[in-house]
Amino acid sequence: MAETDQIAGLSLAQLDHINAHLERRYIEPGKLPGTLTLVARRGEIACVKAQGLMDVERGKAVSRDTIFRIYSMTKPITSIAMMQLYEQGRFLLDDPVHKYIPAWKNRRVYKSGLYPNFLTVPASTTMTIRDLFTHMSGLTYGFMNRTNVDAAYRELALDGSSSLTLETLVERLAELPLEFSPGTAWNYSVSTDVLGYLVQLLADQPFDDYLKEHIFDPLEMSDTGFYVRDDQLDRFAACYLYETGDRFKLQDEPETSNYRRQDRFQSGGGGLVSTIDDYFHFAQALCQGGSFRGRRIIGRKTLEFMRQNHLPGNQDLPGLSVGAFSETPYAGSGFGLGFSVKTDVARSQINGSVGEYGWGGLASTNFYIDPVEELVMIFMTQLIPSSSYPIRQELRAIVNGALC
Repeated sequence: MAETDQIAGLSLAQLDHINAHLERRYIEPGKLPGTLTLVARRGEIACVKAQGLMDVERGKAVSRDTIFRIYSMTKPITSIAMMQLYEQGRFLLDDPVHKYIPAWKNRRVYKSGLYPNFLTVPASTTMTIRDLFTHMSGLTYGFMNRTNVDAAYRELALDGSSSLTLETLVERLAELPLEFSPGTAWNYSVSTDVLGYLVQLLADQPFDDYLKEHIFDPLEMSDTGFYVRDDQLDRFAACYLYETGDRFKLQDEPETSNYRRQDRFQSGGGGLVSTIDDYFHFAQALCQGGSFRGRRIIGRKTLEFMRQNHLPGNQDLPGLSVGAFSETPYAGSGFGLGFSVKTDVARSQINGSVGEYGWGGLASTNFYIDPVEELVMIFMTQLIPSSSYPIRQELRAIVNGALC
């Protein structure tokens, strides 16, 4: 293969399939409004591809500086923030959560009943901070629509509301039963929001200020935050909701969006907006062992520790999960301290490397890092839910196929 046909060991002809595939399969048929994809290897950006519209109603095209709701791609950022404090000796992973949130001592597990008349039993284990990182805490999400416990989350608006704060979140969670005893199962949950509360508590600093000082400013992530400023509004994408028949409708209008409110809930699990370049700075810092452009945000050994599979017995997610959470089956993937980790390439049925890690967001955004190949891929769009289409698997197949 000629040198001109590749960048950083990635085939440009193969990467061109990203454009063709997304246009043919999703944008032209009207399944997605627009997309933005970035692929980099060895610190060099090989391609950035913008397609379609960021705001269908206004006919505004996706551009490289478009601002997206990244939802659960907030979780790795919060997890890094918390592990920065770990590196300062502020906590240990096996510390009980009630050491820092006393009202969480003697947690109980749901047995039967409807909110507020639950019948519960004592938890057989004590929730630790590790359980929060790995989503083995026994907490849940209201949008799961699976149990009477998550129905109580919806009733109390614990997935985010105009009145919710990190303090009220942990107070209300103290009054609700767990889905299961901590450490015995895996369930996607508000656990990372609780980590955001702990960052604020341990650092004695507002959560958003901490992220800005210790992650966003060092990594030059000037467009990342919990709300959209006036000077960013023109670049803020609309968000859409999947409709039967592979169509979509407007879900969140940029000008009237809740993201325009400076006092909105600072969700460490899903509250940030960002651009593809901002998130690339974060992902590339992880790919390079914790530093970007000479600025370190986490220690190399700490990051290596975070991207180990922390599920008991090296199990994968389907072996421990009690509920569906994504369109991706995650066979052959475990979970580390803040992101999924591939443990078995053949079992995953997606080409890649053992140790590949990353996560996605509710509006179908996604990123992954392959430390073996020094590869970063970030995909941005705005379609809820992420289970609408198997885009994540398809893009991984295309991008990993570009490795020369």
